[in-house]
Amino acid sequence: MKPLVLALVLLAPALFASERPNILFIFSDDHALNAISAYGGPLKDAAPTPNLDRIAEQGAIFTRSYCCNSICGPSRAAILTGKHSHINGYLDNNNSTFDGSQTTFPKLLQKAGYQTALVGKWHLVSKPQGFDYWEILPGQGSYYNPDFLQQGGGKKRYTGYCTDIVTERALDWLKNGRDGDKPFILMCQHKAPHRNWSPALRHADLWDDVDLPEPKTLFDDYANRHPSLKKQAMSVEKDFYWGHDMKLKGEPRFPEYFRKGIRNGEYMRMNAEQKKAWDAAYEEENQAMIAAVESGELEGKDVTRWKYQRYIKDYLRCIRAVDEGVGRMLDYLDESGLADNTIVIYSSDQGFYLGEHGWYDKRWMFEESFAMPFLVRWPGVIEPGSRSEALIQNIDYAPTFLEIAGVEVPEAVQGRSLLPVLKASGKAPEDWREGLYYFYSGEHTHRVAAHDGVCNDRYKLMYFPGDKSWNLFDLEKDPQEMKSVHDDPAHADVLERMKKLYSDLRGEYEVSEATQPAHRKDQGWWKQRHQQKLKEVKKGGHELVFIGDSITQGWEGHGKATWEEFYGDRKALNLGYSGDRTEHVLWRLLNGELDGVDPKAYVLMIGTNNSGHRQAPPEETAGGIKLILELLRDRSPEAEILLLSVFPRDEQPDGKLRKINDGINEIIKGHADDGRIHWLDMTDTFLNDEGVLTKEVMPDALHPQGKGYRMWAEAMEPKLEELLK
Repeated sequence: MKPLVLALVLLAPALFASERPNILFIFSDDHALNAISAYGGPLKDAAPTPNLDRIAEQGAIFTRSYCCNSICGPSRAAILTGKHSHINGYLDNNNSTFDGSQTTFPKLLQKAGYQTALVGKWHLVSKPQGFDYWEILPGQGSYYNPDFLQQGGGKKRYTGYCTDIVTERALDWLKNGRDGDKPFILMCQHKAPHRNWSPALRHADLWDDVDLPEPKTLFDDYANRHPSLKKQAMSVEKDFYWGHDMKLKGEPRFPEYFRKGIRNGEYMRMNAEQKKAWDAAYEEENQAMIAAVESGELEGKDVTRWKYQRYIKDYLRCIRAVDEGVGRMLDYLDESGLADNTIVIYSSDQGFYLGEHGWYDKRWMFEESFAMPFLVRWPGVIEPGSRSEALIQNIDYAPTFLEIAGVEVPEAVQGRSLLPVLKASGKAPEDWREGLYYFYSGEHTHRVAAHDGVCNDRYKLMYFPGDKSWNLFDLEKDPQEMKSVHDDPAHADVLERMKKLYSDLRGEYEVSEATQPAHRKDQGWWKQRHQQKLKEVKKGGHELVFIGDSITQGWEGHGKATWEEFYGDRKALNLGYSGDRTEHVLWRLLNGELDGVDPKAYVLMIGTNNSGHRQAPPEETAGGIKLILELLRDRSPEAEILLLSVFPRDEQPDGKLRKINDGINEIIKGHADDGRIHWLDMTDTFLNDEGVLTKEVMPDALHPQGKGYRMWAEAMEPKLEELLK
């Protein structure tokens, strides 16, 4: 090879890398917009964030950026997949494990030649996939002397403060761990400012001599809104713990003001030197408060005000270290020459209540936790100092990263690429979205009621399924959301328009009972069967997998002899559960029953319990079946899928449930394609010439007997022989 040609070949990777921008994604946990001075909130002068502001000044700030589910894990899952929680399967932090086998943007970027790295908080239970390098905090992680799970196995403990260590580990990868000839995405993810808001020791006395401004709604009475607001357990007044939240030592006192039960675990992790510095910062103020309450000098609302000051100062102290870390990252990009070809994004998994409505925490669709920061710098593309009011959401991050890298965005991704908005310095194109959809499942933590809703550029509509009620807010006239106008005749037209938007977006995102993964672990047999099936799955080697409800489970009962005859030597796996609906199948498949499963073929028959249990409309059940098919295609792209019609039920052709199932079949037959999904209509197999479902085949007009299972197997066999070749 000639020297010039050889030089060009060797240089090609570097040239290719320069054409595709690097992405530095800096992510924190629970960072409220009101705690970023670039957003101009009430704390901007007292607690500035100069390095975060630097991103906004050199790029753009988005003022209408939102999450799709205001909890840590679900937000992170939405970012990785570009899909709403009910699609990616991570609905809440109590019953979910992220199914890492699904398609995520890091996997796709990795395949496209990007180096992918993750440092810091992960909080998705399962281990990261799709990263060339990762080092993560276990669970929530610790502020002091944190442990990090290592990619090669085991844990490593670092002495120091978590925010600083995350920054240092990320910088170390940038400096020493990456291949300079490849573009990269680095996800630098901080624990801070998550509860219990333990600051770096160098910041522990910040604002000691200052009373920070209180929010106007600190003593909200929750009138004029849904009654569940009064039942939450996330108030500054009632729900702070003596040790964990308030950093008070010793046995809890004053139960009328402070909760007991959780100690300050961060203090327990500190070494002697750290404890000494901590005590020097906190104990004098602690003792002064205790003495004031004992003497009666401090009581009632004044105690709440003291708790608010302790909380807000610790929260902002945590952010000070995050801001410093951001500054160090930006400085390195500048010094190394990477800045010109690196997109820098700062965001957080959701917002947070800084005393507004008397609250801390998140979960509600009210602005303070629904909104999430989004600051972005892209030299040569985004005009410095840009400000955008485009409606964006965390499901948009994945398609944005993919399109920036020149990678095709999968059709199943629900978010929309922000690339045209970024290239227009924040201006949304004419065909941009009208509104956003939000969903919260109602997990038991903090007793926040289940709700979902939509917002547009002015109004927000929230629906509470517990009592089937609505709240409507005019964000222009009532930015603090103190009064719902859902029952105001003057807003009747607005209410109807927002209800239509709600219906349209739920349809667009395929939201229904049939598509929201749900378990039945409260039923002992179901939980036990799931655990048993996970063991069977783990053994591997399955070539044929049946998925369904009691009819499929019945292969282990009335159909056992036929199963042994037809499938005994085909390495078959039965994932049928009595009583399951589409939502239960989705949960099972997203929670382990597809781990390592990659058969030659699947057989899917599900939906009759959606009809029988709640007489769901065919369109709803068909939507659930569609998501199951998409999930199977994503996990096993080479497997064949035999989609069976929902079996007939009701003895006579005009039976109500028979008609519903017929309606489902009319829709789902369209899900078959010319490639991997194959349709087989089983209806006539079980009916006589008059369309009657005889007792000989299904005595209860639903479940096959031995004869019915043989009829089923014989009807399927020609197609299975073809698919299993």
